[in-house]
Amino acid sequence: MHTNCPNCNLRYEKEPGNFYGAMYVSYGFSTGIFLVTAFILYYFFNDPPLNVYLVSILAAALILFPLNFRYSRVVFLYLIWKS
Repeated sequence: MHTNCPNCNLRYEKEPGNFYGAMYVSYGFSTGIFLVTAFILYYFFNDPPLNVYLVSILAAALILFPLNFRYSRVVFLYLIWKS
């Protein structure tokens, strides 16, 4: 992508704070990951001890972090896009 417009020399850059809204989408995704992981552990693994919940939820959140980071921004852009 060009840094400036070839015709009018407009500089392409995001406005300050553009992705603050993506934090809220990311929070929703993270909450969903936590709830789904806890649901799976509770119903399919017969309610293991608390430390299993903590380790499993942390591992799932860390493994899915790159996807959460990317798709929270994409979803936020689709939410604010005016067509």
